[in-house]
Amino acid sequence: MSAVWLVLLFSGLFFAALPASAQQIVDKTVAAVDDGVGNPELITYSDLLWQLALQPNIPITPPSSEDLNRALQIVINQRLIALEAERLPRSEPTDAEVDAKIRDVLAGFSSTAEFERRLRTVGFDSVKDDNFVRMMAQRVKIEKYLDFRFRSFVVITPEDEARYYRDVLLPDFRKRFPGVIVPSFDEKRAEIDQILTEEKVASDIETFLDEAKRRAEVIPLSKL
Repeated sequence: MSAVWLVLLFSGLFFAALPASAQQIVDKTVAAVDDGVGNPELITYSDLLWQLALQPNIPITPPSSEDLNRALQIVINQRLIALEAERLPRSEPTDAEVDAKIRDVLAGFSSTAEFERRLRTVGFDSVKDDNFVRMMAQRVKIEKYLDFRFRSFVVITPEDEARYYRDVLLPDFRKRFPGVIVPSFDEKRAEIDQILTEEKVASDIETFLDEAKRRAEVIPLSKL
């Protein structure tokens, strides 16, 4: 799984169901995700617009078929993770955690006003809209699940760190900065550990999603 995929996943929202008060656009069901345990999760056209609205520089009036289909795959992945997360009850997000996630989203845009224009396009008033805040809280819950399920169990050994320094970091540094003194292993160790941790988390999530898709049924209901 690429780092780009992770950014998209973590910058998106989990849409259990878009609140009726937020659906100011013509909507339709585009797919259903059924894991054989609970009720099938429906994915609507508005869910896809929401995913796209959170990605800077992606047109949403109108969106392209390619962008919609890419958003659909991201939302399917989100739903599969959310279904698992719901089976492991955890504490509710705090207001501070939700506010932090809203700031994370805003950081990708040139201004709050720019992002709120996109919010209004898909049916919300502002970043303080109750439904938007509720969705961000759901987003925090999913991230907490991912941290618990994957990140907390990652183990990076000293051998892993030394191998990455020798085989990846050093050759890349010498290629990009010829003649510059190479930083020592100790100077780069914390950075290496973070890189290897994120790679392991991404790999574990990808494996989890592959298994979840084998167990679940994803039913396309409308062409995008």
